[in-house]
Amino acid sequence: MRKVRLLVLNGPNLGFIGVRQPEIYGHRTIEDLPELVAEMLGPDAASLELQFHQANSEGHCIDRLEQAWKDGLDGIVLNAGAYTHTSLALADCLAWIGIPCVEVHISNIFARTDEPLRHKSLIGRNCIGCIAGFGLTGYALAVLALWRHITDNPNFM
Repeated sequence: MRKVRLLVLNGPNLGFIGVRQPEIYGHRTIEDLPELVAEMLGPDAASLELQFHQANSEGHCIDRLEQAWKDGLDGIVLNAGAYTHTSLALADCLAWIGIPCVEVHISNIFARTDEPLRHKSLIGRNCIGCIAGFGLTGYALAVLALWRHITDNPNFM
């Protein structure tokens, strides 16, 4: 079986996961993700290739999603940050590229009652699922979900 190739894409203000507001986002960094994934997937982790990208601008996020399509990647783990709630452009890009995507949020966006705008996701309708509130573990859960979604497909070779 060939490797499952996934993009982990972080949007604005997510370049400092583990440093920025640790009381909300925790202390683990994105560099810890491969270890978490290996713990969850065990030996199957060897059948996975993770690519990482972070961009603070909407256009750069879209450029990277389009590159994932050009490269034939199998799936996307996307934490669009604040663009989750505001970017029709990201939503439109996810719709046309058609790559299975899991939306991730480090914090539980639905528990942030002081900011009701954060309860709405414009990108969610173009994702196969959403994981929120589990810190960096949410990324590992998203990778696991995508890996299973992809490898359970009889057309995957």
